[in-house]
Amino acid sequence: MLDLQKIKLGVISVLLCMAVSPLFAQSDLPAPKHGKTYVIAHRGVHSGIPENSLAAYQKAIDLGCDFIEIDLRTTKDGRIVSVHNSTVDAYVSNVKGLVKDFTLEEIRALDIGEKVGSKWKGTQVPTFEEILKLSQGKIGIYLDLKDADPLVLIPLLRKFHMADRTVWYLGGDEVNLIKTIQRECPECLVMPDPGIESNISQVVENFHPKVLATDMGKLSTSFVAKAHKEQAMVFVDDKAKDLNEWKKILSYGTDGIQTDKPEALIHYLNSLSKKD
Repeated sequence: MLDLQKIKLGVISVLLCMAVSPLFAQSDLPAPKHGKTYVIAHRGVHSGIPENSLAAYQKAIDLGCDFIEIDLRTTKDGRIVSVHNSTVDAYVSNVKGLVKDFTLEEIRALDIGEKVGSKWKGTQVPTFEEILKLSQGKIGIYLDLKDADPLVLIPLLRKFHMADRTVWYLGGDEVNLIKTIQRECPECLVMPDPGIESNISQVVENFHPKVLATDMGKLSTSFVAKAHKEQAMVFVDDKAKDLNEWKKILSYGTDGIQTDKPEALIHYLNSLSKKD
């Protein structure tokens, strides 16, 4: 009889743990490399370097950034490449058109470095596989899903052991998409943007994310405090990209900053660490 009671108590304990634990198990991210704040290089480090290129991503690795932000699109023949805009118009001379209307071979034939400077002539649009190979074991990925199927991305993330080192930027209202990613890849780290602060609790209840995304229009002390209360970190896109804004962001307790000026941000964070 005593053994039966123990079994019943054990079952009840398991059920209670299941009730209060997140539905999807998610790995913890490595600690930030510079103090307490993650540095996310927006489109890589692209000051004088072609954006979303392997060179821009390598520079972020060399500087010691925590994440590179990449924009993913699908070519006409189903390959995944990193291009921010829906068209190639801004990146190359004398060629126009939608990324999705080019094959991978056609995209790779484009020179996205010539307009940046002679040093970068011949730079190609990178594939997702190339970015993962470059990043593996060196830097995390902040994935902006422009036009790509998560079911195509997940096997590639797993192949390069990057599924638990990649945060997926998604709208908090994209419920079906987020649930699909979590179902197919429990170790993947979805990073929904709840929009206004009052949506945080519902988004956390729906997805149990480790990280929430936001921008400077929504960020505040109370936004971060509410997210932290829900056991979620906050990554923000900066806007002014300057010291005064970074001071404000850090004063809120924000956990990560996505910026076009990662080198300057790292310098500032390191100066704070020296004072501590």
